[in-house]
Amino acid sequence: MRFAMNALAVRVLVFVALIGLAVLVAAVVFLIDRRQTADAIRRNYPVIGRFRRLFTELGEFFRQYFFAMDREELPFNRAQRDWVNRAAGGKGNTVAFGSTRNLGVPGTPIFVNATFPPLDDQYASSTPMIIGPGARQPYAAPSFFNISGMSFGAISKPAVQALSRGANAAGVWLNTGEGGLSPFHLEGGCDIVFQIGTAKYGVRDAHGLLSDEKLAEVAAHPQVKMFEIKLAQGAKPGKGGILPGAKVTPEIAEIRGIQVGQDSLSPNRHPEVASFDDLLDLVAHIREVTGKPVGIKTVVGALEAFDDLFAAIDRRGAAGAPDFITLDGGEGGTGAAPMPLIDLVGMSVREALPQVANLRDRHGLKGRIRLIASGKLVNPGDVAWALAAGADFVTSARGFMFALGCIQALKCNRNTCPTGITTHDPRLQKGLVVADKDQRVAHYARGIIHEVETIAHSVGVAEPRLMRRRHVRSVPAGGTSLPLNEILPSYSSVAES
Repeated sequence: MRFAMNALAVRVLVFVALIGLAVLVAAVVFLIDRRQTADAIRRNYPVIGRFRRLFTELGEFFRQYFFAMDREELPFNRAQRDWVNRAAGGKGNTVAFGSTRNLGVPGTPIFVNATFPPLDDQYASSTPMIIGPGARQPYAAPSFFNISGMSFGAISKPAVQALSRGANAAGVWLNTGEGGLSPFHLEGGCDIVFQIGTAKYGVRDAHGLLSDEKLAEVAAHPQVKMFEIKLAQGAKPGKGGILPGAKVTPEIAEIRGIQVGQDSLSPNRHPEVASFDDLLDLVAHIREVTGKPVGIKTVVGALEAFDDLFAAIDRRGAAGAPDFITLDGGEGGTGAAPMPLIDLVGMSVREALPQVANLRDRHGLKGRIRLIASGKLVNPGDVAWALAAGADFVTSARGFMFALGCIQALKCNRNTCPTGITTHDPRLQKGLVVADKDQRVAHYARGIIHEVETIAHSVGVAEPRLMRRRHVRSVPAGGTSLPLNEILPSYSSVAES
């Protein structure tokens, strides 16, 4: 009995001590909040005012898990993420009962099913397509769907390793992003597209200018198949790459040729490129040094600029053209960018792609310049639409991030990514197991390719690149869907008529 009374007394004392400690902490916080001058809410409502910031931080997560409907979230909704997750898991991607998609939303693509589609034995997979036929080493790209630019620095070492291995397993290419070529890009054995950003990371000299010697060293890797000159990306047109200093580790600094722990800010354009003639000179120079296909990545602001580009190519002849153009849309993503650029600058790829394809074809460059579409194209319908609208290839970054396990925590710029994808914190990186995630990358790529081929079969063609604008209807604002070839006819159809 005495023991029980003593134990109860100890518990009461502990409870009282905890209450006293809580009151003391609250009193200290009260004084801190009342005396500080930076936050008016905390100053006027000490202690409880702190919950506002906590709830603001957690609001996006509560919406994601409890309140948002399947098709409501941005930038990617639950239905889009779930499709990628099922595909990456190698699971069946069939659904039951009916679609949750509102087909009346303007811009929704509706594919035109054929009355008599090809039989199963008349169904073909896409064949490799040649890029850069005039280069000393043209590239026979095996897949129409590939991995877009994500630099080592913006994403972590295990993320790059998983992408490299998964890309090799699926037979797709991996774009390095503007951060240079790391050993982790190469270790999986996949095809590589080396991106040259405005800061020339990985191929820069001591003054930050393009080094032919380093360019040749990169090109000497047989896995490096092409070079992409990045003029702009969809999330931040007119603004160079931003890598916060917290993510510039000694390893990343060595690969990029920059200082450890300092913000890595790329120029907003290539200093030596002030005109389309300058750009074509740079394309020709890199192609001559490397012997491999060279293209550009950019965002459409106004079509007049592309008129000028193609006019400059006409003056030089088709041999002087870039081997490919990657069109990123204003809906593209990034690790860090000013909100006004993410929200307000750059034409959507859905508006830009068909019009640039028409311009290219009008100048007789359809077989010379390949078009690569990028920007929020993560599901089979997105990819099939892009191919029908005029793209030769489609690339995705965020789709593959979801395959790696991204939960859309929106912490890419803070080095606190909870899934280990965009952080260089070793503790958080442990969550990303390369031996598992590389398989998810491969499954996702194969899943996209298979289901785009299924859509192609449904509309009545043997393989995806045979889809045309007449195979897609688009929903206008407040009206009945119209064939895409009536909304924006292709140049070939107009020329034939």
